[in-house]
Amino acid sequence: MPRSRAVLIAYAVLAVANVIIVGFQHQALEWATKPLLMPLLGVYVWLVTREHGGRTGRLVLAALALSTAGDVTLLSPGTGWFLIGMSFFLGAQLCYIAAFLRAPAGAGTGSAGAALRRPPLVAVPIAYAVLTATALAWLWPGLTELGVALPVAVYATALVTMAASASGLGWWAGVGGVFFVVSDLMIAIGVADVATLPGPPIWVMLTYLIGQTLIVTGWLARSTPNAPVPTVVAGTPAISH
Repeated sequence: MPRSRAVLIAYAVLAVANVIIVGFQHQALEWATKPLLMPLLGVYVWLVTREHGGRTGRLVLAALALSTAGDVTLLSPGTGWFLIGMSFFLGAQLCYIAAFLRAPAGAGTGSAGAALRRPPLVAVPIAYAVLTATALAWLWPGLTELGVALPVAVYATALVTMAASASGLGWWAGVGGVFFVVSDLMIAIGVADVATLPGPPIWVMLTYLIGQTLIVTGWLARSTPNAPVPTVVAGTPAISH
């Protein structure tokens, strides 16, 4: 078994365990598992690129490292820790944006950044802009009361830019971007205290892990020849023509 596959299996097992732990609200086990998730995903990226002669993916690895820092920081309560964690994730989004916009969009389609400037993908950033404006208008009073409205608005802009640029890689990474946006929107809803999510407290972490996984494997499919990613990723051109 290739080492990359073994690492991916370990990541999947740990991700499922972490979601269950979050559901049971076991803080000590959450601290023990959550900081390991993005590093494992990063090791997977590094091994795949080494095993299959792909790009090093330094920007993606940097995004996962910054995500790890954000994950750890957000384990601590309080507005200060929230702002620090958000700053780490802001850096992660900027790294992802830079990596995605220069990645190939598919056979004969140029870069993902170029694909986003052509129909029908040009509608994706417009849709994200409308969503962001609507969500911020809804959350603004609660965020203002906490003094975090402006930083959240800056982060939200970077987040949806990342999600839009991910769609330039293909539908797989694009769906990952949607999950990432949904995860962070649920965090913002909780911070602004405008609604309470039903059921167990697993939805933020579950959507976050799905988002990160789809984004990273979608990027690998475009950047690494013969990468061991699902056939539906490697065989599907970008949704741009």
